[in-house]
Amino acid sequence: MSDLQVLVTGATGFVGASLARALVDEGHRVRAMTRRPEEYAGAGQAVAGDIGDPHSLVKALDGVDVAYYLVHSLSSQDFEAEDAAGARAFGAAAATAGVRQIVYLGGLGADGADLSPHLRSRREVETLLGGGGVPVTVLRAAIVVGHGGISWEMTRQLVDSLPLLVAPPWAATRTQPIALTDAVAYLVGVLDREDAFGRSFEIGGAEVLTYEDMLRRASVVQNGKDVPVVSVPLVNEGIVGDVVAAASSYGLAALTEVDVATGRNLIESMDTEVVVTDHSIREVVELEPMGYDDMVRLALGDRLREGELL
Repeated sequence: MSDLQVLVTGATGFVGASLARALVDEGHRVRAMTRRPEEYAGAGQAVAGDIGDPHSLVKALDGVDVAYYLVHSLSSQDFEAEDAAGARAFGAAAATAGVRQIVYLGGLGADGADLSPHLRSRREVETLLGGGGVPVTVLRAAIVVGHGGISWEMTRQLVDSLPLLVAPPWAATRTQPIALTDAVAYLVGVLDREDAFGRSFEIGGAEVLTYEDMLRRASVVQNGKDVPVVSVPLVNEGIVGDVVAAASSYGLAALTEVDVATGRNLIESMDTEVVVTDHSIREVVELEPMGYDDMVRLALGDRLREGELL
């Protein structure tokens, strides 16, 4: 058993649940923070805590060596303010508790780019978490592909429900998806690594694809056939861009289980190219990430194992 006490926030979420299991498997003492500990059935020991309630963080962080911060407010209309307040409170509480490292899973995107509100908020959280003085290790990722992930489920449900895809302008944007398994391996790999303290790393899978590529290849793996894609040349800026984003978000809500607010926040990020340009994570974690088709097969396999039909 490790002598490290590790806290995982967002332990009931897509990445958090997998991370908690991996940390327990590695022999660490894991504390899973949740607003409803009595309902928690995942790995580790449940502890009550709410990012929106700073007082609840005191007990959750007591005696913690390393804390993982996996909290985002995508479905909220006021997510930027909520994320900022939560990160500020968590960073301060972690400093008071004597935490020696915070690990945060943020979003890819060049610092000089015109970031969407979603990506801009994640970048702000990186800074606010370290406001109390605790070293923060940031892992920046694009889409994390795995069963239960919002972005992946959006892809899976789209190619499952439509015989023809009308591709908006952002379909040509390049991205670098990463498998859930690989993202978790990187998160575990930087745990208590002093050479990762106070650093930001970019992580991604083995391939750079456009969103159209992702949809078409997911269709081949999932359905055994390519899905026809018709590109629509629209100006994706100003009023026209707002209309396209709004229409796309309502379309997603109708065709998938993604709600309108979450869909809008995701779509607004899809104009920004999110590709790994800094490979310094290799200095800390040795890993050969998998390709896109393999991560799709893994996600679909996990779905079947949980008793859900394709």
